[in-house]
Amino acid sequence: MTEAILLVGGKGTRLRPLTVHTPKPMVPAAGVPFLTHQLARARAAGVDHIVLATSYLAEVFEPHFGDGSALGLHLEYVTEKEPLGTGGALRNVAERLSSGPDEPVLVFNGDILTGLDIRALVDTHESTGADVSLHLTKVTDPRAYGLVPTDDTGRVLAFLEKPQTPEEIVTDQINAGAYVFRRSVLDTIPAGRPVSVERETFPGLLAAGAHLQGMVDSTYWLDLGTPAAFVRGSADLVMGRAPSPAVPGRRGDRLILPTARVASDAKLTGGTVVGEGAFVAEGARVCGSTILPGAVIEPGAVVTDSLIGSRARVGERSVLTGAVVGDGAVVGADNELRDGVRVWCDARIPAGAVRFSSDQ
Repeated sequence: MTEAILLVGGKGTRLRPLTVHTPKPMVPAAGVPFLTHQLARARAAGVDHIVLATSYLAEVFEPHFGDGSALGLHLEYVTEKEPLGTGGALRNVAERLSSGPDEPVLVFNGDILTGLDIRALVDTHESTGADVSLHLTKVTDPRAYGLVPTDDTGRVLAFLEKPQTPEEIVTDQINAGAYVFRRSVLDTIPAGRPVSVERETFPGLLAAGAHLQGMVDSTYWLDLGTPAAFVRGSADLVMGRAPSPAVPGRRGDRLILPTARVASDAKLTGGTVVGEGAFVAEGARVCGSTILPGAVIEPGAVVTDSLIGSRARVGERSVLTGAVVGDGAVVGADNELRDGVRVWCDARIPAGAVRFSSDQ
């Protein structure tokens, strides 16, 4: 297997304001754009040609990655003029592939952090003679996901919508967002219109008698669609819980990029990343958080499980927990921002303006 399609066209609406200026796969995780980790893992598995299916802020990708040679890859870019869904995006880029009709093509999504054994998925696909093979993972609470039951041999039996009642939970297996397609199957997807592989392509193939094979791999798996998940994924990469050959430094409690500055008495823990040109001042405590390039954490601030955007500033003694601060925003001194709060890009919060406790 030498070819793959990477779906990176989504708008990342659940991640806003992080994705106002940056497409989701290009938001830094563990010091580099998240997409870098996916490309590096694909290359390590033997992939050498990847077509990126782009749409939202498509102009950002090629200037950063170029032809892919720096990663040992041959990269191509195809931009959708109108959103085509997952299946439509695959059909839209299929002509860029050089694989023969029966050869395998890897497909993966630009927002899933996973420890999937890519070679094992391809080997399963080839050994079973499947038309499409799917990476499945087991989850403790499957109510938020579509379910994919399989028989004793791993052959997919159905694609079920999110269960609404306990009786509908017939399996804990869900679609984990990585596939291997027989090349000829991609050409059966309708061209020029939106198509969902999950709701149209896969059920249609199953109804037509195609062989869809599931491979359960319950190693690390995380959908990075929300700010909290993205921050956790970055921290897990830094601490080595999630595998990637692209982390630019040693695994551990913190990752400080080369031009970042951190005061000697500042405390960084929990997989915190301090990006290029960022500054963490004296007495600050940062745990499990991502500080993007050029951001400033002022003296005595406490930042936990949060993401601080590029060129943003967190004021003295401010306490942030589970917060997202957009690019260029300023949180003044002595504020308290708690779980789920999103400060939009370039917003200004005056000193002491937001509190969850007394100011005394």
